[in-house]
Amino acid sequence: MNKKLPQRMCIICRNMYDKKQLIRVVKNKEGQFAVDKTGKLNGRGAYVCKNADCLAKMKKGKLLNKAFKCEVPQEIYDEVIKNAD
Repeated sequence: MNKKLPQRMCIICRNMYDKKQLIRVVKNKEGQFAVDKTGKLNGRGAYVCKNADCLAKMKKGKLLNKAFKCEVPQEIYDEVIKNAD
C-alpha cells in the first residue's frame, strides 16, 4: 500500500501541495513567529509555496499578517523568501 502524503494549501495561491513542498510559518502561544523547517513545531501554522510569484505577493501584500490576524515581523518575511531558494 502506498502511504498518503499530507496535503496543505498555500495561503497565497490556494493550491494544494504535498506538505514537504511548502514553507511553514508558525506562531506559538507566546506570540513568537518562526519558520518551521521540520514541520513539527507547536503552534498555529500557515503554509506558503516556493513559487516566486507567491513569495512576491506575500511580501508586498503582507499576507502573513492576514493569515495570523496580527502583525508579523519583517524578518519572518525575509526568512521565508531566503528558505525558498
